[in-house]
Amino acid sequence: MSASVLLSARDLTVRFGGLTAVNRVSFDVCQGEVFTLIGPNGAGKTTVFNLISGIYTPTEGEISFMGRPMADVAPHQVAGLGIARTFQNIELFEHATVLQNLMIGRHRHRQTGFWSQLLFTPSTRQAEIAAREKVEEVIDFLNLQHYRDSMVAGLPYGVRKVVELARALCMEPRLLLLDEPSSGLNVEETEDMAYWIDDIKNLLGITVLMVEHDMGLVAKVSDRVLAMSQGEVLAMGTAAEVQSHPGVIEAYLGTIDEVSDLRRTPLRQVKEAA
Repeated sequence: MSASVLLSARDLTVRFGGLTAVNRVSFDVCQGEVFTLIGPNGAGKTTVFNLISGIYTPTEGEISFMGRPMADVAPHQVAGLGIARTFQNIELFEHATVLQNLMIGRHRHRQTGFWSQLLFTPSTRQAEIAAREKVEEVIDFLNLQHYRDSMVAGLPYGVRKVVELARALCMEPRLLLLDEPSSGLNVEETEDMAYWIDDIKNLLGITVLMVEHDMGLVAKVSDRVLAMSQGEVLAMGTAAEVQSHPGVIEAYLGTIDEVSDLRRTPLRQVKEAA
């Protein structure tokens, strides 16, 4: 691709004792694209996310962001580089309001010191106003106005997913990591998520790296897709190219013969078997 590389992973390998969770995985994420990792459960996708987030350290290989090696970057410093993340299991402060949760997302932009905050000096006041203005922009962007002052604990699951996305956007990241953004959402909520991911890329100019199981969502929003299985790369290309790859079909559904049998099986029986 002609676009500049924002994140680069080279020969990533992670071993936990005798188990190899990720084995020599390499890829580039280019500025301005939605790059998606797919694969069956246990394929190593979330492990890759944890490597980028600094939660895990690669046994071998390296990651660089905007040309900077991340080997010496601590987990609490990753956000400061311009990388934000959502989680498959929602990580919000349930006994705080939506607005308070989003204000926490502005933490990496805080420039005032302890004493100025304690005394609430004019500079601190201006910083708080600027942070609130940015948070309100995100609230409007994701249509969260109705929930601004609601406690997170009382919100429906689908709204909580959007709030977590909003908090990540409040960080104004260069790279947004979305871990299973459609997990637990109904069809309508998943459609909304697809529109928002598209707008995040095209209107906000944020690059997206996503792990996702919903292939409908993957096909709608992804510029490129990397398929993994048992910690290794199976295929990389457009969503259509990857979905039609024999190795990917086998990893998801079994052998080609099993897939042929599946296609001849009534949908009712498939659902009962699942």
